[in-house]
Amino acid sequence: MATLTATPRKTAPPGILTTPAARKLLTLGVLAAVLVPLAAARWANGTWPEALTIDVSDPLAGTSDWIIDNRDTHPLFLHFLGHVSNAVVIAVRAVYLALLAVGWAGVTAVSALIAWRAAGLRLALGTATAFLACGLLGMWVPTMQTLALMVVAVAASVAVGVLLGLAAGLSGRMDRVLRPVLDTMQVLPAFAYLLPVVLVFGIGVPAAVLATVVYAAPPMARLTALGLRGADKEVLEAVESLGTTAHQRLLTARIPLARKELLLGLNQTIMMALSMAVIASVIGAGGLGDRVYQALASVDVGAALAAGIPIVLLAVVLDRVTGAAGARLGQAPPPNARALWAYAGIAAVAVAVAGRLADRLEWPDGWVLSIAEPVNRAVEWMTGHLYSGVPVIGGTADWAGRFTTWVLDPLRDGLQWLPWWSVLLIVAALAWLIGTWRTALTAVLAMAAIGVLGVWKPSLDTLSQVLAAVAVTLVIGFATGIAAARSDRFERLLRPVLDVFQTMPQFVYLIPVVALFGVGRAPAVAAAIVYALPAVVRITTQGLRQVDPAALESARSLGATSAQQLRQVQLPLARPALLLAVNQGVVLVLAVVIIGGLVGGGALGYDVVFGLAQGDLATGLVAGAAIVCLGLMLDRVTQPTERRTAKGA
Repeated sequence: MATLTATPRKTAPPGILTTPAARKLLTLGVLAAVLVPLAAARWANGTWPEALTIDVSDPLAGTSDWIIDNRDTHPLFLHFLGHVSNAVVIAVRAVYLALLAVGWAGVTAVSALIAWRAAGLRLALGTATAFLACGLLGMWVPTMQTLALMVVAVAASVAVGVLLGLAAGLSGRMDRVLRPVLDTMQVLPAFAYLLPVVLVFGIGVPAAVLATVVYAAPPMARLTALGLRGADKEVLEAVESLGTTAHQRLLTARIPLARKELLLGLNQTIMMALSMAVIASVIGAGGLGDRVYQALASVDVGAALAAGIPIVLLAVVLDRVTGAAGARLGQAPPPNARALWAYAGIAAVAVAVAGRLADRLEWPDGWVLSIAEPVNRAVEWMTGHLYSGVPVIGGTADWAGRFTTWVLDPLRDGLQWLPWWSVLLIVAALAWLIGTWRTALTAVLAMAAIGVLGVWKPSLDTLSQVLAAVAVTLVIGFATGIAAARSDRFERLLRPVLDVFQTMPQFVYLIPVVALFGVGRAPAVAAAIVYALPAVVRITTQGLRQVDPAALESARSLGATSAQQLRQVQLPLARPALLLAVNQGVVLVLAVVIIGGLVGGGALGYDVVFGLAQGDLATGLVAGAAIVCLGLMLDRVTQPTERRTAKGA
């Protein structure tokens, strides 16, 4: 009997157009072949054509005049914005007066009690030490002013961020709608919207709180949405099978499963709100930020550091207490805990009452320790010994010069040399390859808007600085985040360093940066890296630590080495968090572009600062809008879009 043998079917090799990326590139190539010759014939010059620009200075000047003329009479100001302003002033003043009424001893004791109740004895001692250090530095009253402002601003930021995050996390359509809004809120430089905020609310606390909320709410919204979307689907299905409503599933499953992301969002909101303390002082917020600003106006690094340290201490205390409180949710209290907390509460109240009866509410002047002089001497030594003349490696000025010559100049000159239509094509290709045609269209329109606003060349200059800073930030941030995720000890050692970097006002470390690197684009990039690095490290570490332990255990059981587990399991599973880290790196680098304008970074940063200083709404807002467009474009070319959002992409 003959046996039948199956003949293998010959398969044709895959064609060049079988992959989506190849089809997208071919489509772009066809469009370019049609449109580029037309653009080159119509506008031979490579830079953005004058005929395609729009002058918005007159409408913006008219808007500014209308606000000034109607601020005291129009119903919008009298019956809505006026009430918002009054509510903010009342809230901040109530918190501040309560802090002053309790006195330094009472505030320290009550704060330590709250920390003990939320996080334990060790953190309670750290909290008390932090508040005492604020007094020793002679900054007790400014610290209370800043604390009152931040309590109100952080509460408002968290409320706004959670509401936006819930909307984005529960609805894909709302996520797509809110994404550019959050980009605008976070990328638009504070200096750019300080002028319109001041026009509406005037100089003072309301404008400062509103500016802080606009800047600090987006991280809470983004991380809330990330936590809700990343909830375990099996758990949600199990809860749904019990017949629960959508509201019940949200409260009993989604939010508890997103607790770590919510806590990280609260952490980032606190850090970013406190980092606004100095910028808010420009429009009359007072407090520690005003002390920093005044010290830097006289180039007194020591006095600026004395006011900057309490900002860092406040951030660390709030971060640790909120983080530990969240980690303890759901845990049973220790035995006799209620009695101990009751006794501690009575003791804290007794301390506050005793201080008030003894008329010792203010910090004693004799207990103040001045650090300004030794800090200024240390800065002078660094400038004298590290700026130049260091054997073999060269001084910091040499490093800055090489970085400018080898990296920043080629990037800027290359971008400005490219014809404007080629820049749009490159943006479209990058955005479409990782997303959809809608993603590419958004990125191209954002880039084209920069040209329409008439700031094409300075925007490409800023883009070169941003690309260089983001590249360095991601390399250092990812490497550091991976190391922190793999070592608990290293993470504990790194955490206070990241707190200092992220909460120390940019104005404080700006002078040492300039002293070490000189004036120019290199110190602007260095300041951006220092500011953006902590968020990248934190989010990377969090994402790697959230990887399913079962997946790691399976990889280990198959004999995978530590490096293989990282490369083949952790990094792929942590992809959403890593992409968020890239997004935040871009956003935070752009946020410091303005600071770079103060130290020779030029380009859009200088235009925004000039607009605020001269009261020129058009110059400041146009440059700020260009920075937002850069942020929107960079977000679209770095954040993949799910294909289900656009059929046929």
